[in-house]
Amino acid sequence: MSEAAPQFSLNDIDATLERVLAPWVRQLGLRAEAVDAQGVTLRLPFSESFRHAGGVVCGQVLMSAADTAMIVAVASALGAFRPMTTVTLTTNFMRPVIDGDVLVRANVLRLGKTVVFGEIELTGTDGKLAVQATTTYALL
Repeated sequence: MSEAAPQFSLNDIDATLERVLAPWVRQLGLRAEAVDAQGVTLRLPFSESFRHAGGVVCGQVLMSAADTAMIVAVASALGAFRPMTTVTLTTNFMRPVIDGDVLVRANVLRLGKTVVFGEIELTGTDGKLAVQATTTYALL
């Protein structure tokens, strides 16, 4: 990714989250935390409803947060939201998330004309890596 100035502000990210996400994804409460030339960081606020019977935040929540963060990172890199679809989302769960907010960092690794590659890291309140994912998106 180039070292150009970020295209989106934190307000732009929050507005994009409200405008383009499905209603159930908006219920995750993701909010902009940081933006720079490489990508974005979102905050996933903790909710008891995210835990499954085993007492940890379920993988579906974390994967949805990762996928959403990359959508916003791609939109920021493009300067505006553009329809896209997830082609691959490979997720590695490294440690459980039990409680507390999660920071979701999405970096655009390569922004092509029709294909985008990215990497996402989710860290818990202890600052330790909990989830790592790689993604490929097709721009429509």
